[in-house]
Amino acid sequence: MKLSRTGRLRNILFTSISLLVAGSTFSQEITVSGTYPKTDFIPPLDLSPSLAGSFGEIRGGHFHSGLDYRTNQREGYPVYAVADGFVSRLRVQVGGFGNALYIGHSNGYTTVYAHLQRFSPRIARIVKDYQYRKQSFDVDFPLLPIEIPVKKGEIIAWSGNTGGSAGPHLHFEIRDSRTEETINPQLFGLEVPDRIKPTIEGLYMYRLNGLPFNENTTKQYFRLSGSNGNYRLDQSPVINFSGEVGFGIITYDLQPAGNKNGVYSIELKMDSTTIFLSALERFAFSNSRAVNSHIDYPTLLTSGRTIQKSFIEPGNPLSIYKTAVNRGIINTRDNNIHNMQYIVKDAKGNTSTISFRIKYNPGSVIANTEKQGVKKFLYNQVNEYSSGQMKVVLPKGVLYSDINLYYDRSPRRKGTYSEIHKLHTRLIPLHSNYDLWIKPDSSLPANLYNKAVIVDTRGASHGGVFDSGFIKGRPRVFGEFYIALDTIAPVIRPVNITDDKQMAGISRISFRISDNLSGIRSFTGTIDGQWVLMEYDPRNGSLWHAFEDTLPKGKHHFQLLVTDMMMNSRTYNATFYR
Repeated sequence: MKLSRTGRLRNILFTSISLLVAGSTFSQEITVSGTYPKTDFIPPLDLSPSLAGSFGEIRGGHFHSGLDYRTNQREGYPVYAVADGFVSRLRVQVGGFGNALYIGHSNGYTTVYAHLQRFSPRIARIVKDYQYRKQSFDVDFPLLPIEIPVKKGEIIAWSGNTGGSAGPHLHFEIRDSRTEETINPQLFGLEVPDRIKPTIEGLYMYRLNGLPFNENTTKQYFRLSGSNGNYRLDQSPVINFSGEVGFGIITYDLQPAGNKNGVYSIELKMDSTTIFLSALERFAFSNSRAVNSHIDYPTLLTSGRTIQKSFIEPGNPLSIYKTAVNRGIINTRDNNIHNMQYIVKDAKGNTSTISFRIKYNPGSVIANTEKQGVKKFLYNQVNEYSSGQMKVVLPKGVLYSDINLYYDRSPRRKGTYSEIHKLHTRLIPLHSNYDLWIKPDSSLPANLYNKAVIVDTRGASHGGVFDSGFIKGRPRVFGEFYIALDTIAPVIRPVNITDDKQMAGISRISFRISDNLSGIRSFTGTIDGQWVLMEYDPRNGSLWHAFEDTLPKGKHHFQLLVTDMMMNSRTYNATFYR
């Protein structure tokens, strides 16, 4: 497609701006292991860049994989291809990215644009044709380079709020096309004004003493004061310690708009030697959940504080650690006072520091208590345990550190079909799912085995299939589990349609759908027996069909079938007129 005159001028303008700022993008040095082109890409929006979320920011169970560009709390801004290329992938997702497209570029990178309100017309036609061909709202498919070529500065979509978005914005990523690793877009010369230095709110010392980090690890909090990049301890001119210790801090990058984003790098020095350095340059999606090992996960769950640890658990697979002497763990027994310094930077190189001193003191012992369990589970192997009524298998790589598995059980609750099996503690994060089998008691009828699910005491379902006398689920957390039944079909609430309703002048049929336990699996709508596209927003349960222009006038029959994860289904039928 040829660019309009306006598009060409915009292209030239943004390229010129990129060239001007390329040399000043990082006014202070930041840690980067690779070399990235600084002038290949233009900004994806024609707005003054402001971030609602930074690359690598700590989110619930993952690192943020791109930049969230603010769109003035509105939808509908044009989204531009940041360089020549071709649409390599199109995706429509119930949650997650919502409407998203991927563009492959000749320089070896792929750019991603997500939470889009809508695609450009020629892209939208291809998406809708594929949805009808597959008879599915959720679609995710690749394209050949010749199918949708795009030019730098071409409008490819409009910004929106689809999928798992919490408000209107554009989520933008740059990925390595070969490895699929996502890379910090600010390393490519995409300018985001920021002269504010990171904030450091708290310092913690962890008494590890040769034991794995867990919820029982003793930690000490040290209050800080300071501002504008310079911080200090309020008390304790020298911190005494004994045995092995590690440190952690609470830090964030305050944006000009006032929101707290993530920092780029955290460096810890001991006597001017770097013993720990993490830098959010790039990461693999398969390892993103290890953010729960990067932080003090038990403290996050119990108090809501996000402490970034400066020591690494042995099963942590993240590649963000550039330096880690003894995994960041300090174990010195000399009589010297050691000078420590944290250096925290954002992606612009704005820097904050805090200096403090530590000294080994054998009299400052604070012992950890290691709770005994039923079996030692090692992070670097497959682990199994069975009680007769319950069996658990954790694949290798699920644990970040060794654990002493706790297990207990308590009597079943009314309306459930097994005892409650208490499996370790939810305060220990897991990297991926594991297999859990629970034996139902005799009150579960055999004809309902296919409706049995494993549920935790917090109300979450973890799936269920009948397997050799047990119900098997796939949790990704520890906790307290039992067997329940899901025999209730989803609820369908029509919003603007009733039987025999005249719907001329109404653009779409709308519903609200919900499920009591296992969750919505699928939904299918037909008009006069022909499949039609139903669009879904899981945040509020909205489900709708926008009428096609090709629908003839007259009487029509609409049918909606909604099914949950345990294959319970409900059907809604109505006749309407156009």
